[in-house]
Amino acid sequence: MTTYDDRASLTDLTATVERVRSAVEGVIEGKPEVVRLSLTVLLAEGHLLIEDVPGVGKTMLAKALARSIDCSVRRIQFTPDLLPSDITGVSIWDQQRRDFEFKPGAVFAQIVIGDEINRASPKTQSALLESMEERQVTIDGHTYELPHPFMVVATQNPVEMEGTYPLPEAQRDRFMARVSVGYPSPEAELRMLDVHGGVSPLEDLQPVAHAHEIGKLIEAVRAVHVAEPVRRYAVDLVAATRTHPDLRLGASPRATLHLLRAAKASAALGGREYALPDDVQALAVAVLAHRLLPTAQAQLNRRTAEQVVEDILGTTAVPAATPPQTPDLGMGRATPAYGQQQPRRL
Repeated sequence: MTTYDDRASLTDLTATVERVRSAVEGVIEGKPEVVRLSLTVLLAEGHLLIEDVPGVGKTMLAKALARSIDCSVRRIQFTPDLLPSDITGVSIWDQQRRDFEFKPGAVFAQIVIGDEINRASPKTQSALLESMEERQVTIDGHTYELPHPFMVVATQNPVEMEGTYPLPEAQRDRFMARVSVGYPSPEAELRMLDVHGGVSPLEDLQPVAHAHEIGKLIEAVRAVHVAEPVRRYAVDLVAATRTHPDLRLGASPRATLHLLRAAKASAALGGREYALPDDVQALAVAVLAHRLLPTAQAQLNRRTAEQVVEDILGTTAVPAATPPQTPDLGMGRATPAYGQQQPRRL
């Protein structure tokens, strides 16, 4: 249950999130949902995978998010000849000291931008596995902690594009959410010509939040309350992917944890101190779909993982908020109690 101090910090730091959102939307035209999901992943201590065709602003989104926060940022351009040591670092023999000295790689930053991650070999892609899950790097038996907060924002082209390698299942499972930027509307594209036609707005983008503020906001998000029926709802959604006839690989327990964390961050962005089933529903496709593998028959029928998740959302019972409400004695507010189950209305 949240405390008075947690609620106060959550209210105060909402303004910080609004500043970051406005800064990013000043660069990315007409994509408020994409920006909101990016901020949700940041506050949930997750990693973001941006997948789409070339030229729609994937790297621009990653850069805008990184530059809007005053923190350390490193960019990795993934290429076929990139080595794992280029990412994690390497121990070099120092002749003067007569000892090995560790040279940190590009992953030692608070926000790491991995551009076109699926153009490197699977061996190089796997160099990020430990850092993304455990927020540390082990080299020659020594473990080095990564800075906090730590987030990987990776972009990739669809696997049908020339020169790409599909991400391994273990790699995809470590990304909290996948987002597709998509083509802008004609009106947004016209505004983009006005804004980006001369100087790129990225060059004028100044940090509007400090890494310490983001860290405090992450702590506030951790304190968001999730009722037991909402937790069970998230478990039911993930469990349904493991038995669905159109899937040969369902979502992992890590996916359940990521879905719950993202729901808490979404509630905080909405100014709430408790998560609702609506938060889980809104994020289910972004959090679950990229982890699923359709069967061969489903692929022949042109069934996508996103469609399967939508089907599961439509058939899984949703907790309904029913009176009486449970009073929150700390601030005199009421937290909805969840009781009866009802199917989702589409």
